[in-house]
Amino acid sequence: MVLAIGGNALAPAGLGDFDGQMARAREVAVHAARIVAGGARLLIVHGNGPQVGALAMAQEAVAREVPPQPLFALGAMTQGQLGYLLAQAVGDALAAEGAPRSVAAVMTQVVVDRSDAAFGRPTKPIGPFFPEGRARRLADARGWAVAEDSGRGWRRVVPSPDPVEIVEAPEIARLLEAGEVVVACGGGGVPVVRDGEGLAGVDAVIDKDLAAALVGGLVGATTLLLVTGVDHVLLDFGTPDERPVASMTVAEARAHLADGQFPPGSMGPKIDAAARFAEASGGAAVVTSLERVEDALAGRAGTRIVAL
Repeated sequence: MVLAIGGNALAPAGLGDFDGQMARAREVAVHAARIVAGGARLLIVHGNGPQVGALAMAQEAVAREVPPQPLFALGAMTQGQLGYLLAQAVGDALAAEGAPRSVAAVMTQVVVDRSDAAFGRPTKPIGPFFPEGRARRLADARGWAVAEDSGRGWRRVVPSPDPVEIVEAPEIARLLEAGEVVVACGGGGVPVVRDGEGLAGVDAVIDKDLAAALVGGLVGATTLLLVTGVDHVLLDFGTPDERPVASMTVAEARAHLADGQFPPGSMGPKIDAAARFAEASGGAAVVTSLERVEDALAGRAGTRIVAL
């Protein structure tokens, strides 16, 4: 089973200090331990949008004293930071239940295509939320692209190319086979391109849901849990016709995407990832909130996306 947690879910009040993020990681860990207790092998994938954006801003503030690092390096730094939080929290939760403390965080590189059109069309929100005026001033001053994020405020946006290969997939699969809980593809993975026989980092942030769908298929997962801020997917969101959806086929999900039901910076990537996973694996993808994970697995909550 793959459990995909957003960077926002690990960042209270939009970002949060270290203690706040650790508290959120421990909330995730409670549910992860329950999934493991139910007999599933578990792979956790997490986002890093707020964290990597905040780290980029911190670098800019001290750029005269400390040379800034490229965005892909910041992705690696936050992958390590959040991987540590989750590995410690899950290990503690397993130990509290008398289970072995078998958790491994894998620094993961994810290959993208250097010709991906996303490099010319930034859409992935990172960093904190701003009022529109401040976001536009920061964009002018720092050369950012900015956009409104689902009505919650304005954020910096960066390229988000499609993941095409998980470099460390064999290592992840071996750890899962050995009974480890694995934290991998953090922040969608460090984006790299093929450079002959080598790899080279590129400035982007890969969507963690798409990375979770890809790695889930590679390791033979049967369920992809996409955790978000709502209990279930809503059609006609924000209108008088708003309504929850209990289940969708891949064809229905893609039709709704084509109709513009799900914004590209918000629910869109989750539905796209769910459809890709269900179609490729023959399993099910479930979209729900962290609090309803167990109910969703039992069919009492969430939105389930299946091949047919």
